[in-house]
Amino acid sequence: MTIQQIKYVIGITESGSFNKAAERLFVSQPSLTASVHDLEDELGISIFIRSGKGVTLTNDGEEFLSSARLIYLNYQNVMEKYNGQGKFLRKKFGVSTQHYSFAVKSFVEMVKKFNTNEYEFAIRETKTQEVIEDVATLKSEIGILYLSDFNRKSIKSILNSKDLEFHHLIDCKAYVYLWKGHPLATKDSISFKDLEDYPCLSFEQGVGALYHFAEEIICNDEYHRTIRANDRATMLNLMVGLNGYTLCSGIICQELNGSDYIAVPFREEEGSPERIMQIGYITRKNFNLSSIGSIYIEEVKKYLGI
Repeated sequence: MTIQQIKYVIGITESGSFNKAAERLFVSQPSLTASVHDLEDELGISIFIRSGKGVTLTNDGEEFLSSARLIYLNYQNVMEKYNGQGKFLRKKFGVSTQHYSFAVKSFVEMVKKFNTNEYEFAIRETKTQEVIEDVATLKSEIGILYLSDFNRKSIKSILNSKDLEFHHLIDCKAYVYLWKGHPLATKDSISFKDLEDYPCLSFEQGVGALYHFAEEIICNDEYHRTIRANDRATMLNLMVGLNGYTLCSGIICQELNGSDYIAVPFREEEGSPERIMQIGYITRKNFNLSSIGSIYIEEVKKYLGI
């Protein structure tokens, strides 16, 4: 097995096909295919399932990729420091996150500290399951998500099964996020009873996804009506067009989302326990953050005031 073969497998996985990977890696497709076949023969496994729609990883391929990304990351770190030609390789750094504007804002501030000619940065606002998978396979070094009484047991079990750990950052009470023109926007606090006539806006988690993957702090069964969206811009448009709302941490970034939206404290019904969101980040277990990763987390802490 060679570093080049590992690079090829990573490239194919990210591109979704041998054709696109060959173009991206500046290698002929026959050479790429032959190299991967040699690797599969050496390992005694099939890494990819090939179809007319492209390629997907086999179970063995997913397990191999998880280890291979770590090997390739270590290789890049060594080459960056000891490149014999005196040149730095373009270092990759990625963050995957649930839909938090503070995570994006912190990423912006981190990137400003670096020369983007020397680095390949990526931030992925995505589904909860993909945040976990991205970190498990080292597609991203860091994942941003939350735990609560609603999802803690299930999410921690999944993290443990994928050799990941959760690092706590801050505890937040629940807030109702809506636009300033909403009929409830002037209230000091908002309860579920107040929200009965308005749709809850929920980030789409994919067909068959566990309900514990929901980004809203409260179980979907408790909402009177729900509309799903798959990106933050659409969510904001639905808040205005339909007087929709979502429950959030109360940590909002006007610079990115605009000043037309507010977070109002959520009021529990009498006798109900207070809901707390534990926001944090996930990494591989016993994984030392890169220098870029450490700077990113410092920017997150600075934004959160911790």
